[in-house]
Amino acid sequence: MTKKIKKTVIICGYRCNNKCQFCLNSHKRSIPEKSTEQIMKEMIYARKKGSTYLELIGGEASIRSDIIELINLAKNLSFSTITMSTNGRVFSYFDFAQKMVKAGLNNLIFSIHGHNSKLHDFLTQVPGSFNQLMKGFFNMKKLLGINRLGSNTIIIKQNYKFLPRIGKFIYNLGVKNSEFIFVDPTYGAAYNNFFKFVPRISQAAPYIRECLTVGRNKSSHWTVRYVPLCYFKDYLDQISELQEVKVFHTWHLAPDFVNPNVEKSRQEISRIKPDKCKNCRLYNQCEGIWKEYVKHYGDKELKPIT
Repeated sequence: MTKKIKKTVIICGYRCNNKCQFCLNSHKRSIPEKSTEQIMKEMIYARKKGSTYLELIGGEASIRSDIIELINLAKNLSFSTITMSTNGRVFSYFDFAQKMVKAGLNNLIFSIHGHNSKLHDFLTQVPGSFNQLMKGFFNMKKLLGINRLGSNTIIIKQNYKFLPRIGKFIYNLGVKNSEFIFVDPTYGAAYNNFFKFVPRISQAAPYIRECLTVGRNKSSHWTVRYVPLCYFKDYLDQISELQEVKVFHTWHLAPDFVNPNVEKSRQEISRIKPDKCKNCRLYNQCEGIWKEYVKHYGDKELKPIT
């Protein structure tokens, strides 16, 4: 059995220069950011515990004044993968992008929620954010190469019908590592405004499958996260969680919580497999659906595979 990669995700804080309508952390903006010293201690501790994969996220971690210093420490600690999830806006400044790569950043994941500025800027609520994202993307493509860049897209009511177009847009950028994430209503904006943001899985699934098909080739890694497998029985090789549990042991270190086993806790705390699913042949592989989803929509859409 292949040894799992120990992955540490440090959530530096919840400040952000975007105002995404659907943000999972919209209710956490007032929580104080971690200090430089605290993050450095966490990085050192994670490395001593055998972690080789480091991801810094927020909020938007790139807007921290100490971010280059933090990346440089990660490099000196010899993390093999040093990555961030970002809205890309600060990377539109080539000098900053160059400094980040020199400091040690060797992977980057861009959040792309629309295939054009109209949709993306509408969702981020920041005019010009799409253009900055694209400039940041091409700066990092020049500095790191396309194979070290990835993308993520949150699936909500406002964009799910555009997913095939979003997928084609991302594919044409050359991105080979893309993840499409069904919105998490456990807390944040989608919890407070469930019916505004959370689509029915039965309505969104055809568009998601079409999107996954766009990137379905041997040289690409396109996946979907947080969906019930009954709607994706022919796409099991493109389910994030099924791949993740084989490859990673992940822990999260946030300002307001510590999660030592992300893969395990997600199933125990926030997702559910209703009784009707027990006879499904994919039951043991599936993580089910969000508890909040069943609370609001029920489980009639779930279709056990026998």
